[in-house]
Amino acid sequence: MTLRLRFPLRVWRIPVVLLAALATSTAHAQIRVNPTGVSTNAMSATSVFLTFGGLRNQVSTEAFWCGEVRPAIAPDVGTQCDASTLYGRLPLRHDLARLSRSGSLTDIMSIPASIARRAYQDAQRGERGTFFYVRRFVSTAGGPDEFVAVTCRLTGGGANVPFALTNVTVAFSSQAVVEFVRSGSVPPAIGAHIAYNGTGRLRGRWEVVFPGEEQPSVTDLLTEASLPPAERSRQRRYAQLERFNVLLQPGGSFDLPGPDPARLPSSADGTYLLLLRIEATDDRAGDSDFGASGAGTGILHNGAVAGFPMPTLRYIVGVDSRDADATVTGRALALITPRAGATVSVDSLLSARWTFDADARFFRVEFQTMEGTVLLVAVLRGGQLSYDVPPQVAERAAGVDVRWRVSSLDARGALVRRSAWSRFRFAH
Repeated sequence: MTLRLRFPLRVWRIPVVLLAALATSTAHAQIRVNPTGVSTNAMSATSVFLTFGGLRNQVSTEAFWCGEVRPAIAPDVGTQCDASTLYGRLPLRHDLARLSRSGSLTDIMSIPASIARRAYQDAQRGERGTFFYVRRFVSTAGGPDEFVAVTCRLTGGGANVPFALTNVTVAFSSQAVVEFVRSGSVPPAIGAHIAYNGTGRLRGRWEVVFPGEEQPSVTDLLTEASLPPAERSRQRRYAQLERFNVLLQPGGSFDLPGPDPARLPSSADGTYLLLLRIEATDDRAGDSDFGASGAGTGILHNGAVAGFPMPTLRYIVGVDSRDADATVTGRALALITPRAGATVSVDSLLSARWTFDADARFFRVEFQTMEGTVLLVAVLRGGQLSYDVPPQVAERAAGVDVRWRVSSLDARGALVRRSAWSRFRFAH
């Protein structure tokens, strides 16, 4: 019996000579990556934890996505993008690559939905259902550049895709951006809406930063799975309100309830910050093998990786934005523009201005309708004496009377003094 193997015709588009050159170039490259291939969502964003090992006086400088790769041009080594099939470059603001253990680098490959759609469109035209993520490493000792590629396979975003968070929003039930609470009262309920790929356990905790405590850094707000192993235990921890541990099935979105509102502290005046902390969980599709990449030994679990910091919520205790009259100490703040009784065109940029307050560490600017509906609340640094009002405020309040005021706050977020309400109108 004769066994015949049949391959799709498009596999032979790469010449045999080119394949040999590709193998030779890869053999000379010392940097390795794990995983070397991943499944990605064809219709949405995808985030994957990668480990690069074998670095020798080399630093990563940039990363690209492309539809085809080719051997690097000597003296460079590795596999680089074919420039004619380039999809895009990883923006620097989303580059979370970090040097980790000796001779290794961890990276969060955050594939935008636009890149996935570009690859999907190519697949619809008969191209292969794969594309590539290529990182470039530059030698600090005068050696050649090295290019390392990861194969990305288009899928439906189900269980075979690494469990990753693609978008997270947190909000009060009142939908206020900043909530104002009277001392001793219960703040509104909070919750989070989470978009994700794959399936896995969402495990973590809600925490609160009390007034006067050191604020979290960007690293503190990343999910645990988005950090190198050595940095995971160094994230700053705050007072825990409640834990959660839920299994997310393939589906793409989940509404996570917040802690019991009665647990939100409100006994001391000041500004409180609510944090959503996400812990790393087991996820076979997203595991990183240190041995395979030459970065050491062991398997690192990266379930619930994300390419962005978790959002926060802020509430201020000790003053209610609905109170028209509050006790102020010392001299009152004075509003400059817009003047009382003025008419402001909705088509012009409104710049609100007020007088200086030497005791202010922060200013809170409030805009409301005369019925008390909150249009805008902004918290600014103490040295800022003006604020450009977003045009959406004018659009919402066109044709009606609006009132505004400014409050100065101390370093703990407690009220120092504030202006009286001033009334004006937005008109076409």
